[in-house]
Amino acid sequence: MRASTIAALGVWWLVACGSKAPVAGPTAGSYPRVVVLGIDGLDPDILQEAMQRFPERMRNFQALADQGGGIHRLGTSTPPQSPVAWSNFITGLNPGGHGIYDFIHRDPKTYREAPGTQTVAEHHDWNMPGPWKFPLSDAGDSNRSGRAFWSQLGDAGVPASVWRMPINFPVEASKGWSFSGMMTPAVDSAYGQPTLYTTDPPIARIADPKVRRIQIRNGRVRTQLSGPANPFRDGEPNVQVPLDLFVDAEAGAVALQLQDQNLVLVPGQWSQFVKVQFDLLPMGAQSVAGIVRFYLRGIEPELELYASPVNIDPTDPISPVSQPESASQTLADEIGLYYTQGMAEDVNGLKKRLLDDDEFMAQANLVLQERNRMLSLALQRYAAEDRGGLLFFYYSTVDLCAHMMWRLSDSEHPDFDPEVAAHSSEWWTGRPGSTWKDILMDLYLKMDGVLGEIRASIGPDTLLLVISDHGFAPFHRIFSLNTWLWEQGYLVLKEGQAPELAPLDPSFVPVYLASAVDWSKTRAYGMGFNGLYLNLKGREGEGIVAPGAEADALLTQIQTELEALRDDDPRWSGARIIVEAEWGSRIYHGARTAEAPDLVVGYNAGYGNSDESSLGRVPYAVLRDNLG
Repeated sequence: MRASTIAALGVWWLVACGSKAPVAGPTAGSYPRVVVLGIDGLDPDILQEAMQRFPERMRNFQALADQGGGIHRLGTSTPPQSPVAWSNFITGLNPGGHGIYDFIHRDPKTYREAPGTQTVAEHHDWNMPGPWKFPLSDAGDSNRSGRAFWSQLGDAGVPASVWRMPINFPVEASKGWSFSGMMTPAVDSAYGQPTLYTTDPPIARIADPKVRRIQIRNGRVRTQLSGPANPFRDGEPNVQVPLDLFVDAEAGAVALQLQDQNLVLVPGQWSQFVKVQFDLLPMGAQSVAGIVRFYLRGIEPELELYASPVNIDPTDPISPVSQPESASQTLADEIGLYYTQGMAEDVNGLKKRLLDDDEFMAQANLVLQERNRMLSLALQRYAAEDRGGLLFFYYSTVDLCAHMMWRLSDSEHPDFDPEVAAHSSEWWTGRPGSTWKDILMDLYLKMDGVLGEIRASIGPDTLLLVISDHGFAPFHRIFSLNTWLWEQGYLVLKEGQAPELAPLDPSFVPVYLASAVDWSKTRAYGMGFNGLYLNLKGREGEGIVAPGAEADALLTQIQTELEALRDDDPRWSGARIIVEAEWGSRIYHGARTAEAPDLVVGYNAGYGNSDESSLGRVPYAVLRDNLG
């Protein structure tokens, strides 16, 4: 990832673009007005290109650049990941101070993956007769140290409202409204997993628990919607609620019945959010509320129905998604039910091919429209706040859509599809002649409209900043750190154990570090998108590497070998795979530096660690094309 438009250094007053007018000093009971628009993944070079290619559609960015002295390119966090950079921004600390080093951390005692932004919960069950148990656990709290800047503003009496702030779950209060954003879990899982109901699942999907084979009998389908794991039952199975479908092929419609609610969809139609209750104990003694929306992909020749991840119901949240807690209900009253999960654009739906490109972008557009309704309300409330203060508003559209659709704008990408790239995208962009090959530019054009609404709503005495957490670059080739460590002998599998087979192999099973590795012989392993850890004696559960000279020598050796790696595929001309592998102890400072990865592996543009390796698995290949 490239340098950010504004470095996520935790100093929120850094100016990307500002008003020419001086900011008025505070009078009694009033404070300077500051509006911060946070756009995840906004790359300064791509932004500049969009301004040059479409000057008539990028007038708001151009006006702000003219007023603020241009686009300011500063360094982002190490590593350049959203949870790390936004935590820097929120606290003013580097990862050694706030403790967020990656999307994914690890439990050094068990070698299992752990959430990067929440503490690992401690579970203690009280067994009861039959299949029931009573869970006793310390719920996962925020893993981030350091107080948020809006809390510190509140201490000084300064009003501050933060909308969809990443890494703000559990929600930290402000002197205003505070909403959680990225890393807010869904009801059904940490990141949310969609479900596809289909009468004819491809062979490759049959083992996926989120792909459900259904049968139509006398025009009716009886199936279930999966919800949260039930901590009160042995094995903690997911709670299921009945979902019935009534198919009228002649009318070209399907009626859905979910609990006491009914809705009708035609192919290509998205539903509104539907409330659902999952009972954890009999008679509704303990239940969890959620919301879900459906999309009917088609009826013939096969019936296919998509169900979104089950989101936390903002009107009855299992855990607060706002502060004050009542704000989430008030927001729903104003704009309708809305996505609460941290990454609302359903990248998993497209990754798993449960949605195609057009369908994913249609879903992303629903999220964008929802965010725009939120922004309008946020601006109304801010204008009515006569004391001034801060407003922060966040958009994820550019980042998550670029992650999934970059390949259609990049003819060198291994997953580039010229036919799909040539499809018209006019329905999404409103720009005549646009295609999916233009998607990067059109994402930025969308943001210019957002910026325009803000500029039209604020007064001349308001300081306006547009900031980003990191830039963007292509991802052509997938490197698997754990598989490389295995090949080099740093990671040793148990006797009879081998790395995973290719995912489509009928004999495929995942190979996890925690169960497959011989820790008595393993010296290093990877966890997270950029983290490499030594199997350090006294720190890891079965550590064998002695701290001090032995550990330092091993780190130096691995660092040298990683930085020397080249891609021998002739398409990439011996490109470096890893630009720099940095010692965590040397680049971080603060009270939590000891938790840092021993090496932070910095990948070259075009390369990145595999999802499997990041989750503590040993995939089938060290280096392969990115086809997902």
